[in-house]
Amino acid sequence: MKIRLKASREKSLLRRHPWIYSGAIDKIHGSPSSGDTVEVRASDGRFLAWAAWSPESQIRARVWSFEEAEVPGPALLRGRIEQALVLRRALALQGVTNAMRLVHGEADRLPGLIVDRYGDTLVAQVLSAGIERWRDVLADSLIEQTGCARIYERSDAEVRELEGLPARTGVMRGDTPAVSLEIVEHGLGYAVDVLGGQKTGFYLDQRDNRRRIGELAAGCEVLNCFCYTGGFSFAALAGGAMSVVSVDSSGPALELARRNARASGFDAPPTEWIEGDVFRYLRDARAQGRSFDLIVLDPPKFAPTAKHAPAAARAYKDINLNALKLLRPGGLLATFSCSGGVTAELFQKIVAGAAVDAGASATILGRFQAALDHPVLLEFPEGEYLKGLLLRRN
Repeated sequence: MKIRLKASREKSLLRRHPWIYSGAIDKIHGSPSSGDTVEVRASDGRFLAWAAWSPESQIRARVWSFEEAEVPGPALLRGRIEQALVLRRALALQGVTNAMRLVHGEADRLPGLIVDRYGDTLVAQVLSAGIERWRDVLADSLIEQTGCARIYERSDAEVRELEGLPARTGVMRGDTPAVSLEIVEHGLGYAVDVLGGQKTGFYLDQRDNRRRIGELAAGCEVLNCFCYTGGFSFAALAGGAMSVVSVDSSGPALELARRNARASGFDAPPTEWIEGDVFRYLRDARAQGRSFDLIVLDPPKFAPTAKHAPAAARAYKDINLNALKLLRPGGLLATFSCSGGVTAELFQKIVAGAAVDAGASATILGRFQAALDHPVLLEFPEGEYLKGLLLRRN
């Protein structure tokens, strides 16, 4: 089966960008089904790529390979898993943590596959039609090459709907994992809920950023917004924070955070856990005259695609404006966006606008990005989803 692109629509593929949008396709030869491998040709007949067909998505095909001789199949996919594992071993994270991302979608040339490791448990997200087609081959290869005891599937992300795939969770290989798994990161222990927590259970991409916050927190009164299970909170406490207020709308996440706090000896009175809406909390805290030395804003994805950017911009501006008003002079704001539809440049403009409206002058001291086990393919800048700024209020 083949697809032929419209004239001049092959330029992105020649730059090795791995997505083919529906509007770029001129003709379809054959009747490919969801997940089928199709041969991609330019308008003049030149071979461009092998790709996985997704008839329901605006991203109509995702590239497996740009080499004509590299026909997708079990051997190719097993090789991609092996290459991903080689890269993670080279990062030498074993002494830092027992939890890491092993497969990161397009960056590992397995578009639509996410695999995180928590000790001897793998948690996988199958997010594209092509990965769905090869699900069993990939699962067997992961067990074989990692030696892990089990794989639990968390294919319940909204992006599966765009691929025309139903949500699915459950055991892929082995037995059901424990309700909460114990992991270690930079010497701190965390309980992770892989069965019902957000994403695969924990935000591994913030590993290095949590450590940085810990280094900055000594002697500070800290506010951690959208705290989830308390990763930034514990890093700040371990770094010597005087107090930490942690706010999240999820009761189950906060209960797990409290359990983590007790296990780590961080449940003393300076630690406060608040279940509630962060937007409202920030406004209420201002009305109460509260202030902080260090504030962390790590909200969920406000803009999954560019079309959601305007609404997301309003939300980002709101929380950053109110956070800056709560920040003492000389205080630090660590503000993040994980929205793929908001670029780093746009995010900085939004935060700058929030500072102006807050009547606050601020200096950028640094920038945040995802940990090294979340690589970005040079030809695929969309993979650089996590961005952040470290600001000092002047």
